[in-house]
Amino acid sequence: MTDTLVDYDEVLTRYEPVIGLETHVELGTASKMFCGCSTTFGAEPNTQTCPVCLGLPGSLPVVNADAIESTIRIGLALGCRIASWSRFARKNYFYPDIPKGFQTSQYDEPLCTAGHLDVEVDGETYRVEIERVHIEEDTGKNLHVGGATGRIHGADHSLVDYNRAGIPLVEIVTRPIPGTGAKAPEVAKAYVTELREILLALGVSEVRMEQGNLRSDVNTSLAPIGSLEWGTRTETKNVNSLRSVERSVRFEMRRQAAVLDAGQRVVQETRHFHEDTGSTSEGRSKEEATDYRYFPEPDLVPLAPDEEWIEKLRAALPELPAARRARLQEEWGLSATEMAWLVNAGALGLVSETVAAGASPADARKWWLGELARRANDAGVDLAELPVTPRQVAELAGLVQAGTVNDQLARQALDGVLAGEGDPAAVVESRGLAIMGESDELVAAVDAAIEGNPDVAEKVRGGKVQAIGALVGAVMKTTRGKADAATVKRMLEERLIGS
Repeated sequence: MTDTLVDYDEVLTRYEPVIGLETHVELGTASKMFCGCSTTFGAEPNTQTCPVCLGLPGSLPVVNADAIESTIRIGLALGCRIASWSRFARKNYFYPDIPKGFQTSQYDEPLCTAGHLDVEVDGETYRVEIERVHIEEDTGKNLHVGGATGRIHGADHSLVDYNRAGIPLVEIVTRPIPGTGAKAPEVAKAYVTELREILLALGVSEVRMEQGNLRSDVNTSLAPIGSLEWGTRTETKNVNSLRSVERSVRFEMRRQAAVLDAGQRVVQETRHFHEDTGSTSEGRSKEEATDYRYFPEPDLVPLAPDEEWIEKLRAALPELPAARRARLQEEWGLSATEMAWLVNAGALGLVSETVAAGASPADARKWWLGELARRANDAGVDLAELPVTPRQVAELAGLVQAGTVNDQLARQALDGVLAGEGDPAAVVESRGLAIMGESDELVAAVDAAIEGNPDVAEKVRGGKVQAIGALVGAVMKTTRGKADAATVKRMLEERLIGS
């Protein structure tokens, strides 16, 4: 069934959105949260398991100290208060991806609370308050076979891979974020983008959204403008790209407005996001509170990080993204608007890595914000998802600077890189894209242009030097853009005007 949607601008004339996000981050530890099993991604199903992460009788968990340290560092980077005493709890529910029948998590006594993260959208700063940051274990992965959508409905049977069960998982929960208005989708995306940058700076996770290292549950609600109460929220589960976070909020706002306009009520439920259409569909109802029957985990002692350790971790925090942006803006000589363009395009890290690989800041920005941004937009993907690395972009810029190729030929070389043909230099060689030197072939092309355009040549000889552009164009066409325009112009001038 196709949902009725209201035009986005029309939604904003009658309703005020409130958003919130619950972001799950798989930590990059070598072993799982409560056992020594490997966390390597992509292993054969069910080969990275043991009695502990499978919940077999008689097995006992042991806390991963690296995971606790990473969680505290995340909390500190978000300005959270680090609890001097916290404990684990058992969250009971019976899904096939939870082999123990409960998830070891934190409930009423999380490790980190009361933080915030400021994000900027179109020159305006929005403060996102962090309610809690807690540590838990990830679930296994269900694979539903035989259906058209990959979901359980319509599937013939389901398989479960427990390799992921027990991987350290940090959940970062925001408080509701009101006051975002028309910028609600962009604020949601900006928050996850900034959070991802912080996690990368901390080195606590690879945060590769396509592998599920970082995934967000996006809460969206609408209320009539001027209402004293917030609307009923929906929770779009496991949104796994920055672009999709924005699209999911935008879609839900349009869908919920149509429901409210029709005099109906929004159902509190989970929803699934569909990448191909940018739409959401209903999942399970959350109208009634689920009783997870939390109780303290009896097999784990409480966590009690001492103040000296916390301060040592605080002092060792790396330069965080906001400070880094300010430094790079000054080093690269950018305006606040130019830096905002980089951030909004998701290109800052890519440009920085390209500069580190040898490109000038101007060249790095030109390629990422120009040609590559256009291609990402055409493909409907984020910049970071394009199959080209900052090192390759720096190499391409270097080939242009060295005069090996011009911008037109470099774009053709980029085609080859994106098609998987290798690094830029190899593509230039295999495709024969290098600029022609002052060779016999170029001399012949120049002479042919003069002979083929006698009227233009005569105008140049007569003093109308600007007419030489037509001859340069003729040579460039003959050589399929492989000649250097400045060299061609000089050769033509020598023949028609004299040295």
